Amino acid sequence: MEQKPLMLPQDEFNKTLINNVHPGGWKNPEPAECYNLVVIGGGTAGLVAAAGAAGLGAKVALIERHLMGGDCLNAGCVPSKGLVRAGRAAHDVKAAAAFGIHCGPVSIDFGAAMERMRSVRAGISSHDSAARFSNELGIDVFLGSGNFIGRDRIEVAGKVLVFKKAAICTGARAAAMPIPGIDETGYLTNENVFWLTAAPARLLVIGGGPMGCELAQAFARTGSEVTIIETARGLLSREDADAAEIVLRAMLRDKVRLVLNAKVLKVEKQGSDKVVFVEQQGTTREFAGDEILVSAGRAPNVDGLDLEAAGIAYDPRKGIAVNDMLRTTNPRVYAAGDVCSPYQFTHTADALARILIENALFHGRQRTSSLVIPWCTYTDPEVAHVGMYEKDAQDRGIPVQTLTVPLADVDRALLDNEAEGFARVYLKKGTDRILGATIVARHAGEMINELSLAITAGLGLAAIGRTIHPYPTQAEAIKKLADQYNRTRLTPFVKKLFFAWLKWQRS
Repeated sequence: MEQKPLMLPQDEFNKTLINNVHPGGWKNPEPAECYNLVVIGGGTAGLVAAAGAAGLGAKVALIERHLMGGDCLNAGCVPSKGLVRAGRAAHDVKAAAAFGIHCGPVSIDFGAAMERMRSVRAGISSHDSAARFSNELGIDVFLGSGNFIGRDRIEVAGKVLVFKKAAICTGARAAAMPIPGIDETGYLTNENVFWLTAAPARLLVIGGGPMGCELAQAFARTGSEVTIIETARGLLSREDADAAEIVLRAMLRDKVRLVLNAKVLKVEKQGSDKVVFVEQQGTTREFAGDEILVSAGRAPNVDGLDLEAAGIAYDPRKGIAVNDMLRTTNPRVYAAGDVCSPYQFTHTADALARILIENALFHGRQRTSSLVIPWCTYTDPEVAHVGMYEKDAQDRGIPVQTLTVPLADVDRALLDNEAEGFARVYLKKGTDRILGATIVARHAGEMINELSLAITAGLGLAAIGRTIHPYPTQAEAIKKLADQYNRTRLTPFVKKLFFAWLKWQRS
């Protein structure tokens, strides 16, 4: 008998979720004689590939062994942003006094916040449901584990699916941590942290990357005493140092304890405490908590696919090997999403799936290297980035001019009391060509899109300068970057010419 996926707590919202994304009693259809496309994995990449191909007239089968919607819906973007929003709401009430609004003591009901998240997630889940993909989109949905039994066929639940093309979109999962004692002690990952109905009094977070920072701040704002343990000397090591420093200061204001430049030695259970032992500057320190959240590393889901039977090369740590057009070492099989991409974002999985459809079904030549991929870390303030960093350009021998506008120079940011942060562009020196951009702001994820569009469309910063921006908005910071660039063009020589010309006009 099939074991129903576990999702706790088993309340009405999670029951609705499960009934949508892995309904009990689901009857797999009889396979077609041959499919244009068989998709393994019902996360973002798989759903977009299946729905897009079916919408263009392909005969499509979709295989999912766990939960349709994948990590994004069930254990990633959706639940995490629900908790982040609750944390922001709590913070805003506490910070309301800056606007002359006094609310008194703030009471946080963590259980109610998580219940709201589950309610919203359950509503969203209908878009990713097995019933919708089967009944509305005409896709043969198979629930169960699929594995290759040849170069052009896959077996799932005792049925054989023959394909012209296949797409591996199985995603990734939290990587097992080689920390002595952690399995015996027990720990949380993104896959079960959203099962909590009460905030841990003390939460130890191993990893100061994007997910670790987002959840650490959210838990700190909703009632937990939080400690981040990070091997690097700072948080968000991929970002510009001053951007990461702003997030670090925000964490400290939210009373998150930071243990940086620390190596985790082991984990032990001591009574009701979970204790993490770390080495920091030659000294061993101990940190006790009620729960440990591990947010360091991801592993591709390649197990159980029998990829060797289809002649598909892969690495257990890096995932499926694909070329620039997402084709594997088996010309019939392509891959998209976290199982093959170093950019493990939902929006990247979506974009890759669209490339996969064109290349696999229509002999397209779309290349992943042509993609412009933005990303955002949803701390408060957020850190959003697109394109190259200054160091990336320098490493490639591209001369760089970096322009920065502090949010403190933007009226709306001052009025909103959100003036900590900046907008920054990296230009090819001597031109207005945008190589990359970073924004640190409360709504950075919304603001980065204008710069992403400019890079994608080949528009220079001058085009943004010619675009009228509503006043007052925080996105006016991007317009100010263009104004700053225009001022750099006013060299002493040009200024002298203007002066002479205007003087002549007065005569």
